[in-house]
Amino acid sequence: MQTKKNQSSVGQMIQRCHKWRQKRKQYMDQARQTSDEIERERLMQAAEHYGRVVNAEQVKIDSTRDPKDKTAIQEEVIESSDVTDEEENIFPDFITDLK
Repeated sequence: MQTKKNQSSVGQMIQRCHKWRQKRKQYMDQARQTSDEIERERLMQAAEHYGRVVNAEQVKIDSTRDPKDKTAIQEEVIESSDVTDEEENIFPDFITDLK
């Protein structure tokens, strides 16, 4: 019974992470498209906030899962890190363009 409850809880945490990742990407896309520097900075700060929230939730997910699931976790991390690395590479360029 406890295992099913944990799996359900982890499933909900994963769904929240996915939602927050989408929200982060949305803010980053909006920031890239706006010409107003103040609005751009606000959007990037919101995206950064969602990135921190996702990281914190991912730590909870990792600590809740069974050790047997570590390979699945590692595959997910590799997939999600590819996306975030690509997006993170854009962030420093964005900051230098604020002059």
